[in-house]
Amino acid sequence: MPAAVIMNKPGWKEVDMPGAGKWQNRLRGQGCRWTTPRRAVLDCLSRSRRHLSPKDIFAEIRRSHPGIGLTTVYRTLELLDRMGQLHKIRIGDGQIRYELKKDGRENHHHHLICTRCGKIIDYSDFVEEELELIRKTEQALTRRHRFKIQDHKIEFYGLCRECRSAEEASQDA
Repeated sequence: MPAAVIMNKPGWKEVDMPGAGKWQNRLRGQGCRWTTPRRAVLDCLSRSRRHLSPKDIFAEIRRSHPGIGLTTVYRTLELLDRMGQLHKIRIGDGQIRYELKKDGRENHHHHLICTRCGKIIDYSDFVEEELELIRKTEQALTRRHRFKIQDHKIEFYGLCRECRSAEEASQDA
């Protein structure tokens, strides 16, 4: 689907957002309007390679959309989460980080989260093996508990390479 141009309020920068038509249809399918603030949040998330906090998103979109408030960012993220369109990642600093869920197996990944510095590493090693194990586990849980599983999340918590090195150096001192 070609990129759609987002029409903004006067004085706001036009944004060429990839996949805007898909998001517009998803929002309307949930009975929601396709608004400039929602477009700006989605554009920010879709273009980012990082896992963003609401404050990160707010700081980014504020440059081109000064009329959008932090509360609007939070509400938009809550809406997208209820729609099942976000991965929420909790790390030790009390902030939640977000990333858009992407379609397709090639985008399937999980996270390594450093408990010291908060670094989040996406990994897709062993995806086929993990998916097979998860499929079997989901089938068994569904049969046993009559529970319809809709999604899963795998996060490993520990120390990243840099924090491990710093910890080892401090122990050697």
